[in-house]
Amino acid sequence: MYVIVEINGQQFKVEKDSKIFVHRLDAEDGAVVDFDKVLLVDNEGAITVGKPVVEGAKVSAKVLSQVKGDKVLVFKKKRRKGYQKMNGHRQQFTEIQIENIIA
Repeated sequence: MYVIVEINGQQFKVEKDSKIFVHRLDAEDGAVVDFDKVLLVDNEGAITVGKPVVEGAKVSAKVLSQVKGDKVLVFKKKRRKGYQKMNGHRQQFTEIQIENIIA
């Protein structure tokens, strides 16, 4: 059984006991969070598509940790003009583990 759930504006395909990284959630480590924007449910081949969400479906997950992603470097240059600019960015992520799917 898997579901497609929307978390912080992004869609994820999740199954029970799977671990995923989502954009930063305001939750403590060990807290349980619920997501009710379930867009699709596949229960052993029986597919239910929401309009826009599946009524009564919910996904609960446990927050494992708050982590940072890899550094992304942005380098801009204009040739022969002496213009160079370097910028770095590290995205904040939350690692969650899917505990229960109610469909």
